[in-house]
Amino acid sequence: MSNGLLLSLVFLLPAAGILSIAFLPHSAKAKANFVFVLLIAVITSIPAVKGITGSAVDIFIGNNAVFGNISIHIDALSSWFMLIINLTCINGAFYGIGYMKEYDEQKANLSMHWVLFLLFQSSMLWVCMVQNGLAFLIVWELMSISSFLLVIFEHRNKTTLQAGLNYLVQMHIGVLFLSASFIWVYLAEGSFEFSAIGKFFSANPNLWLFFLFFTGFGIKAGFIPLHSWLPQAHPAAPSHISGVMSGVIVKLGIYGILRIVFFLKQDYTVIGEIIIALSVLTGLYGILNAAVHRDFKKMLAYCTIENIGIIGIGIGIGLMGMGIGNSVLIILGFTGALLHVLNHSLFKSLLFFSAGSVYQQTHTRDMEKLGGLIHRMPQTAIFFLIGGMAIGGLPPFNGFVSEFLLYNAVLLGIKSIGITYITLMIFSLAGLALIGGISMLTFTKGFGTIFLGSPRTHLHQQPGEVTWLMRLPQYFILTIMLSIGLFPQFYYSVVSEIVGKFIPVAPAGSSVVPGALLTSITSIGRFALLFIVVFIGIYLLRNALARRRPVSTGLTWGCGYPAPTPRMQYTGKSFSKSLGKLLNFIILEKNKYKEITASEIFPAERTHSSHYNDFFAAKIFDGMVDKLLFFMNYFKFIQNGKIQLYILYGALFILLIFIGTIFNFI
Repeated sequence: MSNGLLLSLVFLLPAAGILSIAFLPHSAKAKANFVFVLLIAVITSIPAVKGITGSAVDIFIGNNAVFGNISIHIDALSSWFMLIINLTCINGAFYGIGYMKEYDEQKANLSMHWVLFLLFQSSMLWVCMVQNGLAFLIVWELMSISSFLLVIFEHRNKTTLQAGLNYLVQMHIGVLFLSASFIWVYLAEGSFEFSAIGKFFSANPNLWLFFLFFTGFGIKAGFIPLHSWLPQAHPAAPSHISGVMSGVIVKLGIYGILRIVFFLKQDYTVIGEIIIALSVLTGLYGILNAAVHRDFKKMLAYCTIENIGIIGIGIGIGLMGMGIGNSVLIILGFTGALLHVLNHSLFKSLLFFSAGSVYQQTHTRDMEKLGGLIHRMPQTAIFFLIGGMAIGGLPPFNGFVSEFLLYNAVLLGIKSIGITYITLMIFSLAGLALIGGISMLTFTKGFGTIFLGSPRTHLHQQPGEVTWLMRLPQYFILTIMLSIGLFPQFYYSVVSEIVGKFIPVAPAGSSVVPGALLTSITSIGRFALLFIVVFIGIYLLRNALARRRPVSTGLTWGCGYPAPTPRMQYTGKSFSKSLGKLLNFIILEKNKYKEITASEIFPAERTHSSHYNDFFAAKIFDGMVDKLLFFMNYFKFIQNGKIQLYILYGALFILLIFIGTIFNFI
């Protein structure tokens, strides 16, 4: 395919899709959206594969006085993220065909939804392609606005609209930081091209400009304290949009950070230290909040923050390796981070899709109202269970592979990085271990409360397994997750080649990493395959033996209670109450309940309700907004509704302009 044809299709296909969806019959819109998503994915994946396996693809668009040179540049880093975007959007579009059938009566709203989905996918791809600061900000804005409109699909719901507006405001704060960064580079180098960033870093201190960029991209990624849009926007959006947003849109913040990291010329160690410390805190904060929330989509949103922290640890370790000239740390850190970007996009979209299936059948996100769904939705239960095991880093699934690389990077850092930074490495190791442990608690709580036990409340409709349209993309995701667990050496070699193209001290990842570690990576796949074979063998043997004898079913042992009720089951709150009380200074619980005192031998009947507030939103941002509103109240007299005063304001303004002109102030 010629570059000219590629350039034409990159922009014409989305336009053709948008026009087609607008004029097609209502019943065909969702399918047409999937077809165009698939076509865009195929067309853009061709140069992406070339960018990874060969040389970068460059297409010159034009030159003008405002933007300067505008071109499409698809290198290995762009290619990796483009492939992840395409994979996740294909699954999301297909899942959405079945998921959005519940909203068939909203014809105009659905038509706009599918148009926006195409624009959303295309704008994310364009973000990875353009290499001009002004053009980048434009496509970044398109991505933010289209995703905002997708989030507020149920805009008649006040909570949804509030979550969407909060998301939009925070994205524009991020754009403000990014704009300031690109303007700073332009004033210093006279160009908006990305290559000017490298020139700036060569001649100036790197720290301050990097953290200006990091703040802008970090808001999109969800690093604390810039994360507060995530727990609101993800639950509010339709589940296929939640899966795509968690799977890829937050990763474009990581893409931007990595793009700037690879331009750095100095200050590697200082920046690496700060990123590692912030990332460990981000991971811990995210998983602690996930552990206590009972809204299962909000729980998954906080898990996204946790995994952004894990990716950030890898980036920080890679930077530390660059600072001390340790090629193995560079390869393991950046490779672990990039591979975890792919892994998280897979298991998190799987989890959001399975959560969406539960929501579609039960019309509630409160796990305390559910229970026993494994009998009604067995396949969805398996998807959620596997996603929970993968996100917890358990073999034979993909999460284990990237976390194995990061653990090895940290352990190698402890042994080789020197006494100066050993405390930071031990802190990272402890953080990763704690994150993994609490993650298992979180998904034990989630799976146990939603799918096991007995129904806790009577639902208005009897839940059942979702349609094949919603299950098929989950099987596809599961297949790719298993392929990473079974063939980790292939994915490792691909990602290490990407890193080697950007870091001069590590031209070939496989030649600098110890042979024992490479052997261990290969062994992961062998043992994963052995585990799967043994598991299937035991399952088949059990079924064969069970067929030969009668099987009776009965109630589970009632723990000494002759008439157990669903109210006596463990709840989501029960799982996490001890953790919440232990860390109540950071996990803020707001409850309405009078505690039972020791003197109450026969306590009276009580009611109890509770919810958890985000620490940064409740303690910092809400306080800042309240103080700003309090200050602005002093100026309410200006906007008083009197037309005479408004005319006077205009006359005073004209007078000031006149005086300024006379005295040459203007």
